[in-house]
Amino acid sequence: MTPPPGPQAVPPGAGALPAPAAGVVLIGPPTAGKSSVGALLARELGVPFADTDDVVAAEAGKPVGDVFVDDGELVFRELERAAVARGLEEIKASEAGGVLALGSGAVLDPDVRRMIAGRYIVYLEAGFTTVAKRTGMDRPRIVIPGNPRGRLRAMLEERRPVYAELATITVPTDDMAPEEVAADLASRLRA
Repeated sequence: MTPPPGPQAVPPGAGALPAPAAGVVLIGPPTAGKSSVGALLARELGVPFADTDDVVAAEAGKPVGDVFVDDGELVFRELERAAVARGLEEIKASEAGGVLALGSGAVLDPDVRRMIAGRYIVYLEAGFTTVAKRTGMDRPRIVIPGNPRGRLRAMLEERRPVYAELATITVPTDDMAPEEVAADLASRLRA
């Protein structure tokens, strides 16, 4: 059974969805839980897990943040695109499928969007307040040049419609622990 097209908000614990034959792709903003939920979900389902940020860091020999600073966003996005392609190939090669967590900005790349089109895509949704808290930007501070909180809000507003458009399902994560999200997704995917 093919998952329904387009975004479909499904509250945790509501209804069951068909198991994806081509694996699960997790998308969403920074700190939404893609890496932690992805690893937990893959373990729960007994399938391989890959995180494109980890693949990029291994390929570059340094953390993804350093790739941005040292090499620039263009180089990072090229490495990320290759990591997505490799992750999807690994899922395809595994009879059991797999779980692939994408970096938060990967979906801005038209090539990545084409690669993940038709896949079972889970949008782990997290609002500005949650993302700000999880990144440590929720405390009053002296004014920092560049307005990082404003830039974070703008980034989330830019990406939210892209995540929603690509999603097979949307899972709010604001008030949930990664273990809860993973267990809920695993039960839906098994049904």
